[in-house]
Amino acid sequence: MFKDTPTEWRITATATPFVGKKTSVRSEDVVMPGGSTATRDYQVHPGSVAVLALDESDRVLVLRQYRHPVRQKLWEIPAGLLDVPGENPLHAAQRELYEEAHVKAEDWRVLTDVYTSPGGSSEAVRIFLARGVSEADGERFDVSEEEADMEVARVPAADLVRGVLAGDLHNNCLVIGVLALEAARNGDGFEALRPAEAPWPARPFSS
Repeated sequence: MFKDTPTEWRITATATPFVGKKTSVRSEDVVMPGGSTATRDYQVHPGSVAVLALDESDRVLVLRQYRHPVRQKLWEIPAGLLDVPGENPLHAAQRELYEEAHVKAEDWRVLTDVYTSPGGSSEAVRIFLARGVSEADGERFDVSEEEADMEVARVPAADLVRGVLAGDLHNNCLVIGVLALEAARNGDGFEALRPAEAPWPARPFSS
């Protein structure tokens, strides 16, 4: 049975040369298996959640947003940072779905957990499958910065799969989410997915 396992090699020195608003960069000297030491620089990240919201017409709610590092507007699924240490990821996902799309959902399950770039970042993302979606109550969340230019659409899941395989869609949470959706649909079904409150060792949380 293939399973990732927790392991930590010995660290002989640690420095934090950069601290930003939400993330930082850490530089560590790590002892390699042969006994030599190598420096590893990586982004320290609080973690994120993302939501693949699927409606009754098998359409996925997606957002189009400008991403400055890659100089592109990318189609994405709703996502956001785990801003509060120990925050329940389900609560964070429900908040992001409300703030970015003014939508709520009745049925929540864990679709998959991933490390976005484990060679260079500690970011862990939990991607939820949300079904039974409908408009949220109350006023819309007041957006700003990149989100002020954000577009919202509902796209057939099959069209997104084709876009991923054609190389037209690149956001990692969208790519992983829609392919995991199809794998679940064609495998043991959505009911076999983990419950929304399933443990997440990468980012332990309180209930």
